[in-house]
Amino acid sequence: MTAPPSPSAAATLRREDREGVATLWLERPERQNALSEVLIEALQGALDALAGDDSVRVVVLAGRGPAFCAGHDLRELRARPDLDYYRDLFARCARMMRSLGELPQPVIARVHGVATAAGCQLVASCDLAVASERARFATSGIDLGLFCATPGVAVSRNVSRKRAFEMLVTGEFVDAATALEWGLVNRVVPESELDAATLALARTIAEKSPVAVRAGKRLFAPQLAAGLEEAYALACETMARNLLAEDAREGIDAFFAKRRPAWRGR
Repeated sequence: MTAPPSPSAAATLRREDREGVATLWLERPERQNALSEVLIEALQGALDALAGDDSVRVVVLAGRGPAFCAGHDLRELRARPDLDYYRDLFARCARMMRSLGELPQPVIARVHGVATAAGCQLVASCDLAVASERARFATSGIDLGLFCATPGVAVSRNVSRKRAFEMLVTGEFVDAATALEWGLVNRVVPESELDAATLALARTIAEKSPVAVRAGKRLFAPQLAAGLEEAYALACETMARNLLAEDAREGIDAFFAKRRPAWRGR
């Protein structure tokens, strides 16, 4: 059983549930939502809880204040110059990032302001991203003498190899339009429309069969990482099992009857 987050962790993150959509709000606006140890703990606890919550169809990750997330908390990193501490911290952060991909529900990043370093990693680790046209992205650790190694893992799995490496070795900011062109985000909208656009995408997904959506998310990353033969084997097994689900039978029957399906989540 996952331990509940500490009171300090709970204060850095707030969850809001609405019609099958759970929004996780990063709540460190005064520090541009930098990923402190406490915030990483809070996110991990929230993701662990969501993994077992069948009432939630889609998760949105958002930030309060002027930024989405400015990366790791540099003051914490400088306060404890110890190799074992750094190894443990980045292992815990990497586990949290992986949990976004392992969550049964699709995760949408709602991005405004800057998403830098581990903040850019957060965006890249989500399944989908909707950005304000004023959002900016960077893996800017290089400007501090620090190569953004862990953010690079996620970013290089979203954008092309050469574009990812350019971001990592220059630290230069990428605007929202470029992030869209490069594949780091799915949609770019005026900032005044960010909430509506994110919610619209979340609701579109939430209206689909949860059985099919979860099966698809469970398959998507492994088949990308596999060779062609293994990818097809994984996909064939997913299709076969999905067809036996009650939702698939209902969806096909509804198609022939020209009516809306009534998903049962089974």
